[in-house]
Amino acid sequence: MARTLVPWTGNPVRMFESLRKEMNDLMDEFFGTPDGSELTPWFAPRINLAETDQAYEISVDLPGMKPEEFAVELKDGQLWISGERKHEHEEKGKTYHRVERQYGRFQRAVGLPTAVKADKIQAEYKDGVLRITVPKDESAQAKRITVKT
Repeated sequence: MARTLVPWTGNPVRMFESLRKEMNDLMDEFFGTPDGSELTPWFAPRINLAETDQAYEISVDLPGMKPEEFAVELKDGQLWISGERKHEHEEKGKTYHRVERQYGRFQRAVGLPTAVKADKIQAEYKDGVLRITVPKDESAQAKRITVKT
């Protein structure tokens, strides 16, 4: 029986590389333009979402961007963060061995489960991080009830 088994000599790295290429091709096909003429690059910036008794706090990584290159909107109970990071042009005389930075359009929607004070939302952009504070409405905040004896 042992003579009929053939050892597998495939390279697992190469196997996953072809899977990655196939997934990238599928995404390019799915998110390309309707006429298929030019693909539109996109990415999703990383976010952190935290909750306190009084507010929601959202942090979004947007390094290298200017505040006028993205927008923050509240619509239909969701906080929308959208924009576009422009691709830096490659310089002549340079050979790029790796390009991992993400470029293109992005859009993130963060669902807010409770009522918020829309007129009190604050956004601050500093050191490549967008920090948004969304205060909760008084009706959504936890209330402590005293127990009488």
